[in-house]
Amino acid sequence: MADIKRVAVLGSTGSIGRQTLEVISALPHHFSVIGLAAGKNTSLLAEQISQFKPKFIYFQDKNPPTGAKCEFLSLEEMASHPEVDIVVLATSGRWGLKSTLAAVKAGKRLALANKESLVMAGEIITKEAKLNKSQILPVDSEHSAIFQCLEGEKQKAAKIILTASGGPFRGYSPTQLAKVTPEQALKHPSWQMGQKVTVDSATLMNKGLEVIEAGWLFDMPFDNIRVLVHPQSIIHSMVEFADGSVKAQMGMPDMRLPIQYALTYPERLENTTLPRLDWDNIKELNFEPPDFDSFPCLKLAIEAGKKGGTYPAALCAADETAVELFLSKRIKFTDIPRLVGQALAEHKSTTQPTPEEILAIDSQTREKVKKMVGDSL
Repeated sequence: MADIKRVAVLGSTGSIGRQTLEVISALPHHFSVIGLAAGKNTSLLAEQISQFKPKFIYFQDKNPPTGAKCEFLSLEEMASHPEVDIVVLATSGRWGLKSTLAAVKAGKRLALANKESLVMAGEIITKEAKLNKSQILPVDSEHSAIFQCLEGEKQKAAKIILTASGGPFRGYSPTQLAKVTPEQALKHPSWQMGQKVTVDSATLMNKGLEVIEAGWLFDMPFDNIRVLVHPQSIIHSMVEFADGSVKAQMGMPDMRLPIQYALTYPERLENTTLPRLDWDNIKELNFEPPDFDSFPCLKLAIEAGKKGGTYPAALCAADETAVELFLSKRIKFTDIPRLVGQALAEHKSTTQPTPEEILAIDSQTREKVKKMVGDSL
C-alpha cells in the first residue's frame, strides 16, 4: 500500500475545504488529515475534528470548537510544519498570502485554491517555489485543466484559452444588471462555491483574476491568454500549441475533480463518488466571446495584470471590499466595477513590492473604497 499523505486543509469549513474533506473521506488509504484551519465557523470545525481527528488546528473565533484537544498552530506554522506533506490552501482573499508563502518556502506540495495569493504576489510566490522546489498544483478547475493539458508536452503552449460559464447574468442589459440583488448573484448556474467567488463569477472578475493567475502559473504573456464563454461548463479550459492543435480537458462541473487531481498527482485514482459525463445527454457545446462592456471587471483585471507592480493587489482589495458592500446591500451590482475602476485609477503602483508592501496596499485600498462609498451616501 502506498504511503499515506498527511494533509493540512486551510479553510476547512469553506466550500473548497468541505469538498476536499469529501475527497479525502473517499480515499482513506491514501490520505489522512493532520491539520484543519477555519475562520469563525467553529461549530462545523468541531464536527470535522471529531470525524478526522487532526493533530493541529487553527480557528479565528475567540470561542474554541467544542471538545477540541488538538495543538493550536498559526496558519503559517501549519502550512510549513514538517509533519505536513500536502497543504490545501482554501482560504479566500488576502488571508491566503502569508500561508502560501510559508508553504512554498517550506518546499511543500501546495494545492492552491486561493487565487488572490498569486494575483497579488505571483512573482514572489513563483520565485520562492522554484527556489525551494515546492510544487504548486492548481485547484481552480480552469488551471487544473491547463495543467492536465500540458502534461507530457515537451514544448510550451502557444496560447491558453480559459473558459467561463458566463455566470447567471449572461445576456443581461445594463438596466437589468443595475437591478441585480445579492440573492440573484449567489445563484450560479453551474458551480457550488463560496459567496465571494460566486459574486466574482457573476461580474466576471473571477475570470480576470484567473487570467493573471494563469500568467504566473504557466509563464504565459497576457496577450496569449484568451477568455471564452462556454455556458455548459463541460470544457474547463484549452491549450493551443505552435502547430495549431488544441487540447481540452473535459468533465462535470464539480470541484472535487480538480481537488482530487491536485492531491493524487501524478496518479489518477478511482473515486466512485465523483460524477461522470453522460454523453447521451450532451447535445451541444457552445462558445462566445465575453461581453467586456456589460462586465467591465474582466477588462479591469486584465489591465491590472498587464501593468503589474501593486496594481493586482489593489485590484483584489478593491474587489473584495466592493463585493462585501454589495452583499450587505450598501451598493448596487454595477457599482462593483465602478468602485474597482476608481480605485485602480487613483492607485500609485510600486514595482517589485515586498509582501509587507503588498499587504499595506491591500489595507489602504480597502479603506479608500469604503470612503468612496461613505462619501457618496
